[in-house]
Amino acid sequence: MYLDKTEIQKLNKINRLNLINSITGIKTINLIGTVDKKNVTNLAVFSSIVHISSDPALLGFFVRTNKQVKRDTLDNIVQNQVYTINLVNSKIVKQAHYTSAKFDKNISEFDKCSLKEQYINNFIAPYVAECKIKIGLKLKEIITINSNNSNLIVGEIEQMHFDKDIFFSDQTLDLEKSDAIGISGLNRYYKFNHLCDLPYARISELPKF
Repeated sequence: MYLDKTEIQKLNKINRLNLINSITGIKTINLIGTVDKKNVTNLAVFSSIVHISSDPALLGFFVRTNKQVKRDTLDNIVQNQVYTINLVNSKIVKQAHYTSAKFDKNISEFDKCSLKEQYINNFIAPYVAECKIKIGLKLKEIITINSNNSNLIVGEIEQMHFDKDIFFSDQTLDLEKSDAIGISGLNRYYKFNHLCDLPYARISELPKF
């Protein structure tokens, strides 16, 4: 099957969203937790979390900023400068999915989607108690992307929380054991299965393929 730029543009909005979001493969799905100055919590599902740097420890995610898209998550981050990223597992996939519904600003998705707020080590942004991998971040910068009226939100990791039984000796995490899930498109979810471990790639140790 072949589609050129013109044919892609002719697709209806939902079909185009599904195609472009799925063609790059499975992405992790996370819940971003924030709170506003009135202490109303917000929870939103994102599949655009990206690694930016390990030193300093920076993560980013993308958010649309046009007038047709609600931006409670971004507004709350700008207000309080902190937020949490919580890796979704299979037990809460349905609740996580429905946080994307357009609730009023004064209504918490935690309440409506039956998820529990968790506060750890005086971090003011709420974690999701049901998640096994949780990250607390402080806002570092917001980068404007003019091509599609969106922003890259860059945050520095302040805290990390995860179960000891998913922590490998090489400092990586067992995503299969954590029951983490991924997403392709807007609503097709996958579980992770561990395939193999490979050594650090060095030219001097290149194997025969």
